[in-house]
Amino acid sequence: MSLRATLTATEPDIDRLANPGDGYSDRVCTPDETFHRVRPCLAAFGVTRVARHTGLDKIGIPVWCAYTPNSQSIVVAQGKGRTDAEARASAVMEALERAVAGEPDVEVVVETPDNLRASGRAYDSLGALIAAGWDDIPPDEAIEWAGGTDLISGHEVLVPLEAVLLDRTRPSRFWMSSDGLASGNTMPEAILHGLLERVERDAHVLWRVSGEEARHRACVAPEDLDDPALDALIGRIEAAELELRLFDITSDTGIPCLLALLGPRGTATAGNLRFVEVTSGCGAHPSAVRAAIRAVTEAAQSRLTYIGGARDDVYPETFSRPLPESTRRAFLATPRPMTTPVAHTVTPVEELLSYTISCVKKAGVRSVIAVTLSRDDLPFAVVKVLVPDLESPDGERARRFGSRALSRAISS
Repeated sequence: MSLRATLTATEPDIDRLANPGDGYSDRVCTPDETFHRVRPCLAAFGVTRVARHTGLDKIGIPVWCAYTPNSQSIVVAQGKGRTDAEARASAVMEALERAVAGEPDVEVVVETPDNLRASGRAYDSLGALIAAGWDDIPPDEAIEWAGGTDLISGHEVLVPLEAVLLDRTRPSRFWMSSDGLASGNTMPEAILHGLLERVERDAHVLWRVSGEEARHRACVAPEDLDDPALDALIGRIEAAELELRLFDITSDTGIPCLLALLGPRGTATAGNLRFVEVTSGCGAHPSAVRAAIRAVTEAAQSRLTYIGGARDDVYPETFSRPLPESTRRAFLATPRPMTTPVAHTVTPVEELLSYTISCVKKAGVRSVIAVTLSRDDLPFAVVKVLVPDLESPDGERARRFGSRALSRAISS
């Protein structure tokens, strides 16, 4: 389905959204099928090894890694899931999307903002993503632009090429991040996951800038979600003598977003924990259960990041940092009843995407820009999703917060 056709898909009702119990409601094929589709491409994109890391931790929630020694960003890509198949597919797809984003297949336009405006071509300079220490793009400076599609208006929008690249071997005027970078078996699938990541990051920022009382009020009981797959994950955590706190951080988009904090038993009263002993994970999805599963599995993946010590973007000082007091105090939060709707029926990827776009639009988002980065002849798709009106995660940017975070901080 084309991006324009995706925009005109029938918007599903919230009560018909997918139940994650089937495992594939937001994918067009199973994880095993995905892996075998892309496996012939791995060597060409620099992936030399795929490994199971699950056994390095005592929880047993599956975590896999894919290694790309000559990567232009990070060497180790990780994936998590309820099964080995899910975690393996997740790891290789992350490795592939990073490899593609290092050398994207995009047509480039070299022009100044002034000339683009004069010619009537739509563009977004993405000022919120300018890197720390850099100035905004001058109106008379010619730069490289890549074409994207605004999924709200359906029109082409040019964005700075540097804003979609993930190549840490070169300097960039823009904050270089994988935020909104996603892959999928099809383009709508990739866009859905890129957009959900942007929704998740925005919701997390809004939760973090809120006052402590508001943050703690978001604590919910996982059993309220009444899902066997989620219960099984929590059972593993409890058997490993760890403690979970789950927070419903859903924002005004209405798309369920959950945050999981995972630490040793007694974290709330401990006084000497290190930063690496409590990990977190977030997940956003039209199904609250699916969002919770993503959050919990990501928190488990983060534990293995520190246990394995193989990620080249985790530095030695990380292991000696003390646990922030605000994180410890989050374990004092008392779970409240879950109020975010829990959806239950399988819905096609295209309808989930259409629904997600409509939700962010109702929240005041003016544009959702999808930039296709992969070649058409590949058995997978890679996209960079840019949503300038949503907040971005921590990073070395000239502007740390946008209007949404500033408004939330003031009102809290």
